[in-house]
Amino acid sequence: MSGQITEPSPAAQRAPELDEKVIRVDPRALRALKDGPVYFDRRELATLLDLYGKHVSAGLWRDYAMDFIKDRALFSVYRRNSEQPLYVIEKQPRLRTKQGQYSVINQTGRVLKRGHDLAQVLRVLEPRLALVK
Repeated sequence: MSGQITEPSPAAQRAPELDEKVIRVDPRALRALKDGPVYFDRRELATLLDLYGKHVSAGLWRDYAMDFIKDRALFSVYRRNSEQPLYVIEKQPRLRTKQGQYSVINQTGRVLKRGHDLAQVLRVLEPRLALVK
């Protein structure tokens, strides 16, 4: 084999084309695949379920749902399970450096509060005390 020159195999000839396609993949899509879905951690879940328990005992909420998508985690609360959610508490880590990764959204889709601290954002759902004369 010292003096022989061989032709590259058909698979080796196609390799540069495959490499080109890999380079053209959106880096954000690769990061999303690597990171996987977003979840609430234990501290966040404890805060959310504490608030949920207070409202259930007051008779205001009856059901909740959690959704974990590739770029956000959602905690939805319902008055009845056959309706649209009353509120959706959303965690979007990509907004962490901007306006905050936590937000509370009402039934119409309006953002009620947004911020970096979950407990501070959830205060919008606490009942307000009023002075009665």
